[in-house]
This record gives sequence, structure tokens and C-alpha cells, in this order.
Amino acid sequence: MATLYEGYTLCGVGPVQNSSNIGILGVEQGRNIDYVLVTDSSRSITGYKVSDQKPTGSWSVKQGQIISCPAVFNTQSQEYVVVTDDRVVRVWKEDDVNLEKAFKATVSADVLRVLAVTDSEPVVLFCCGAVRFLDSLLASPQQPIEDVLTEDEIIRWSSIVKADLQLVVLFSTEQRGEHCLYVQRFNPNTLVKHRFETEPGLSAPISFSATCRGSNIHLLYLYSNGSLYESVLPFRSSSTGVDGVQALSCSLCLSLPLGEEKLMSGAAVVLDEAHVAVVGFPHPSAGACKDYLCIWNTHFQTLQASKEMAGRIYSQLWCYSGKLYVPHGKMLAVIPFDCQKSSLAAAMGKQKQTSQSGSKTHSFVTSWTCNDITQTTEIKSRISTRNNVKSALTVDQLIEHVKTSAVEDVQAEVGEFIRRTPQADLQLAAGRVALELVSRSQKDGNFYPQCAFLQLMETRYLCYSVCPGLLSLAMVKKDFHLCQIAFQIFSDIPEAVTCAYLKTILSTPDFEMEAVNLDKDSVIFMKELTQAHSRSDEEGGQLNGFCPPALESDVSDTPSNKLQRDPLSLDMSCPVGLHKGALLNEVLHTAYSDRSLLPHLKDLTVPQVIVFLQYLRFLYFKYSHDAHKQIRALRTPSISQIIDWVCLLLDSHFTVLAVAPEAKRLVFDLHKFVRSQVKLYAELGKIEGSLQVLKNSKQSEDFGMYAIQVIELF
Repeated sequence: MATLYEGYTLCGVGPVQNSSNIGILGVEQGRNIDYVLVTDSSRSITGYKVSDQKPTGSWSVKQGQIISCPAVFNTQSQEYVVVTDDRVVRVWKEDDVNLEKAFKATVSADVLRVLAVTDSEPVVLFCCGAVRFLDSLLASPQQPIEDVLTEDEIIRWSSIVKADLQLVVLFSTEQRGEHCLYVQRFNPNTLVKHRFETEPGLSAPISFSATCRGSNIHLLYLYSNGSLYESVLPFRSSSTGVDGVQALSCSLCLSLPLGEEKLMSGAAVVLDEAHVAVVGFPHPSAGACKDYLCIWNTHFQTLQASKEMAGRIYSQLWCYSGKLYVPHGKMLAVIPFDCQKSSLAAAMGKQKQTSQSGSKTHSFVTSWTCNDITQTTEIKSRISTRNNVKSALTVDQLIEHVKTSAVEDVQAEVGEFIRRTPQADLQLAAGRVALELVSRSQKDGNFYPQCAFLQLMETRYLCYSVCPGLLSLAMVKKDFHLCQIAFQIFSDIPEAVTCAYLKTILSTPDFEMEAVNLDKDSVIFMKELTQAHSRSDEEGGQLNGFCPPALESDVSDTPSNKLQRDPLSLDMSCPVGLHKGALLNEVLHTAYSDRSLLPHLKDLTVPQVIVFLQYLRFLYFKYSHDAHKQIRALRTPSISQIIDWVCLLLDSHFTVLAVAPEAKRLVFDLHKFVRSQVKLYAELGKIEGSLQVLKNSKQSEDFGMYAIQVIELF
């Protein structure tokens, strides 16, 4: 059995130059299993933390330069490697921001790919078929590179596998319609050439996938007619055949149904010894002009799971750490999957099959006496609902109950399921149950099991990418308590959802908010913050170099100077209610990317922006007077988060705020706040040298019981 879970978008796919080009050059494993490195077809390389869907670094080459191959991460040296303009090898670290200042070396021949695996030195594959380890190449970049291939022989695909600390490089070539596979082994250094032996009339393979199992290399390659072949190669080299070329024996392991369509592209990747993921081929029971991602069982030739992919399919597919990376439309999607041990009963639909929102799970029966699939039957199993549950429900039984039971019964059963299910099973089951609860809540307006959602969230096995519809449903229901908990727990909330939640908060009246049950700690913090009296108010002086703009002696030459000099003219009361402020504080804690957040912030209306800025100004005023330090709370926004959000709002609405009359006073006050801080830092800069002298001065250790020390500062 196999399952495709709800996917999410990692990044956008840049525009291609023409219809034959691809949007992404490659997706490679990053510094650990939660990081990937995406190289697009334009001029940029971006690292992503997958669980957060956030970029961790981005690097670009100059206009006119071309990235020749996907960038890789060298786990041994903790450095990134890429090739530009075919011959320039560039190496840089995470904290380098400019590729032009990074190390680069020009080699003597065109490079095809840099191949890397975890805990091994990267290998450089040249277009001529020669290979070099990266360190030896960079030690002598202009070393001569031998020609392994003939003049008109072109490499179409390449990969690297590792087993028992040994590396093997594989690459396929095409020469006048003939297709060969080269296997480069190290220690000892041997190169073996194989000729593909397939059925007559087959064109070139359109996709390859290589894995290492035991002492053999398993190579799967896909043809445009839907035939998926497997060849098994020994990890150690064997004797060569006639003319130094070995015949590559193969076996047909899967025939994909095509119907009357003719396909020129597609991709397949091995998931485990029994499952393969395929993209670009039609679904057996779907209509024409629909693209699907499918998982097939190669042992029983059955379709196990499928998901429709909207937009153009680029016939690219990568698999890392239980996640599939699929470019389609204008995005790169990440789709988690799970493959379970195969059995004939499961493959033929005799065991329970479940479907999730956005993901279909089918079972198709194969005629075992024929070579091709001759009959396709969809089998669905239902479990009868029982009113009294005396033993622990399985996840499939619970999902069936969710579809028909009342809210009270569902909430009780979910709670019982969470208590009785082992943690290892609950980690996968929580997402499935949440998806089914959201699906029914969206269809049935009278069904909304809030307690069940909260119980599932308390397991910490839910995140936004597992159940993306949960937050949207909570916003529609105005369930701010659930939203608050989600923003505290979920670390992968997209920027678009953050802005939608922010807009929902700002558009809800304060009196309606006050009736919402929120986290007590967050409300207490807001209550004490609004009631806190700063020491500067009591002493009549400044604290930390800050004073309200109305009390500054240096006032800009504006028509409202007289008004600004009046201490009573600046109202520093909280502009929102306590509950709304508590919810806004959670938004300030949310992780985000500036580039992704700014476009969505423009959806806020001018009144909403002004209210949010007024609240941020209030927080800044309180924090500048250290009022927050007098309050004990677990989650409080930092001063840097407050300033960052002020900058984001001003950047996204600068033109509107500059011309809106109602925003003039607010913008002027913010300007005064900034100027007071600049003045403080300028004064601190004047005594920086003296403070440094004081810090470095050698103090006498013989102080005795009491001493008075005079230090002169110049």
C-alpha cells in the first residue's frame, strides 16, 4: 500500500525561455534531511528549510552568466558547489552573500554535472565522459581531461550511488540512435560500457532512476510507450564482453496504460523495492488532458495512490526523505508519501483503502495471465459504524465514524483514539483524521468539532502542510482560539495565510473579540502591559534614550509643530482591545520571508494598516520604557519583531500612507520615534571610544577592603 498526503508549495517556478526549456535545473539534498537546494533555469540558487517552507539563503550569478548544472552541497566541507558558463567551478559557504567574491576556478573542459551524496566527496562529470573528484580537480584546475566518449556521443542522464563507502557514477549516452550506459567505479578505477537490450522499435528512455540494494545496483528506465524496465548491475565490476561492451539485460517490471495518447516526456523515481512514483503519464480512469502523480506497485502492477497536478507538468521528479518534489504550473510542490509493505491482498484491494482530500487511493486488479493490464476495477471498502466502541478504533474505523456521526460522538471518539493509539501510529493517523474532519466541516455547516481539532493539535503531530484546510476553516468560523493555538504550534504557515489571518483579526470588531476564549497568559500580558506605568512617566525623564515625540525639543518644521509640542496631544493608550492585541502578538511571532510576505500585505485596507501601525507604535512606546520587563509571560513579541513589522507595513503601503490624510499624524509620530533612536545611537557613538578604553584598562588587583578609583576619560 502507498499513500500520497496533502502537498504544499515550496517555491515558484521561474519563467522558461522557450517551450523546450525546463523551469528548474534541479533539486538536491541540502545540509540535512530537512533542507533542499533548488537551482532554477534563470540565474539563481536558493536553499530551503522544507518543514518551514522558508528560504535559508539565495545566490545569483551576474547578468549574462549561465548556471550550467544544479548546485550541490558538499557535506564534508559544508560548502556549496555549482558550475557556471560550462567551465567555471564556484565554491561558497552559507554565510557568503556574493557569488562573485566566492572561490572560483576555471577548468580545461566543459562540465556536465557535479554529483554529490552524503558524507562523500563530490564527483565532477565532464561532457566528454571523464570524471574527477572535486578536490583533485580544484587542486589543478587546468589539468588535461581525457575524452572517454566519441565526438558525436552525448550524455543524456547521469547519477551517483553509494554503498559500503564505495561510489559508482552512472551515465547514459546517445549516438546515432544507439543508447549505452557507462558505469564508472572507483577503487579500483574501472569504466564499463553497456548496451541497452530492449524490444525492437523502442525509442530512447525518457527517464532513469538508480538505487543500490544489497550488493547490486538497480536501474529503472522508462520509455514513452509506458514500459518500465529494470536492469540489475553488480556493485563490483565484472569482465567485459566483446569489444569491451556488455549487453545490459533487463526485465519488464511495469506497463503503464496509455490509451490512445502519445507521450514524449515523463519521469519515474524509485521509492522502495516495490513502489515507483510516475509523473507525466495519464491516470488509468481519468479523462484526457489531466496530469497525475501516481505511485505504482511494481510487484503486482497495481496503482496504489494518485494525485491530480494542476498546470503544466515539466516531467521532472525528485525524492528525498519521504517527500516527492514535483514542478507543475508555476510552482514546485512538495508531496509527502508513505509506502507500506506490499501484500497481494492490499494490492488487489482486499484490504481497506482510504482516500484523502486532494489525494485519491485506488486499487486496480491485474489479469495475472496476461502481460498487459486488461481489466481495471476500482474497489472501495466501507466499515460499518458502531454506536458503542468497546475496544480501540482503528484509524480507518474512526474516519468512517467521522463521516456520519454527530459532533459530540466524533469528539468523544477522537479523544479515545488519541489516548489509546501508540505514538508511532498516531503520528501518521493524526493528519488523516484531521483531513476528514475538515472535509466534513466544509460540506456540513452544522458540523464543527472544535474540541477534536484542539485535541489533535495538542498531539503536536499536526502542522499546516499536513492539514492546510484547518486554518482556513477556523478563520471562516471565526474560531480565534483554535487559530491562536495553531499559530503557536505550526511552524510552516505560508505568508498568504498569515496575511489572511491578520486581515480577519483587524476586520473583526473589538466587542466581538472580547467574547472569545483565548490563552490566559497572552490576555494577562496585554492587560498588565496596558496598565503598566513606565518609570520615565513617574520620574519625568527619559529612559534608554527615548522620550515621546511630543516632549522632544527638536521638532521638525511642519505646520503642526504647535500641536506636536503639546504633551497631551499624543495618545499612547492601546488602540485595540486586549483580545485583539493578544492575537496580533501571535502574528508578530510568525516566521516569514520578506519577499513572500510583502505582496500579500498589500491586500490590507488603509484603515487596517493604520490600526495595526498604531498598535505597533503602542508596543514600541511601552517596550522603549521597559514596561514589558515588569511582566512575566511565556510568549511576548520582541522589540526587533515590532520594528520589522513596522518596516514591512511601511514598505508595502508607502504610497498610500504618504497621501492618506488620516495616516499623516501616525507617520509623523513614527518618524519622531525613529529620530529619537538615531539621536540616542549618535550620542552613544561619541563615547564609544572612551567606553572601550575603560573596558581595556588594567585595574589594580590590590583593592583591600575599600578603594576609590578615579578614571579619566578623554
